[in-house]
Amino acid sequence: MLLKVPLDIVPPENLPSIIAELKDQNIILLSIWDLLKARRNSEYLNYLFDAALIIPISKSLVSGAKFLTEKNPVRYMPFNFIISLLSIIEKKEGSLFLLGGRNRVLRKAERNLRSTFPNLKIVGRIDRKTCRQEEAAVMEAIRKASPDLLLAGRGIRGGEMWITRNTSQLNSGFRLWCSDLFDVLAEKRKRPTDAIFERGLESIGFCLQNPFKFFRIFAWLYYMLLLLIYRFIKKY
Repeated sequence: MLLKVPLDIVPPENLPSIIAELKDQNIILLSIWDLLKARRNSEYLNYLFDAALIIPISKSLVSGAKFLTEKNPVRYMPFNFIISLLSIIEKKEGSLFLLGGRNRVLRKAERNLRSTFPNLKIVGRIDRKTCRQEEAAVMEAIRKASPDLLLAGRGIRGGEMWITRNTSQLNSGFRLWCSDLFDVLAEKRKRPTDAIFERGLESIGFCLQNPFKFFRIFAWLYYMLLLLIYRFIKKY
């Protein structure tokens, strides 16, 4: 628990065995901004508590956990984590469903995935336009396809919360949201290099792409203040 928000400690070498033990669950890639959101949004916090895995992707979460609890969560780059997850599913000849994103981007992402993971069965693809116009049909298509992993991205109504709001209507299998994943898979957007990510500098690139994200410095300062307060009162 970090500031009353749950995190999982998942060493890379243990990931295949952990995935093998889990079924019909949500996997969440958690950033520092998500943690702060969970502290003020009860629906999102419940979504975290109901998840099978909560994987930290922000360096500030790892350093915060060390500072407060002396525990050492493993941080993953979102793209690398998803590639590892797809590799695990491919080895079992499992299936994948793609949801969200622009149609052109989604098609290219699918082609690249088929090339990289030839034994992975891609059993469905629905773009964001169809998601918004035909929600009932989308749900039925996912249920019939019954994928081992549902990858959802930007463009679906409700964003990441679409997953938790519709979990009861979905089939068994893993569900994971990553906002810009399809753009990266389609080579429309570059991901941070491993060196930049290890240093925790990926946010600089995001701010250059969207200057409004510079204002997140105030949220980060609030997070640091919370860590100090919780350390002082010994409440983790």
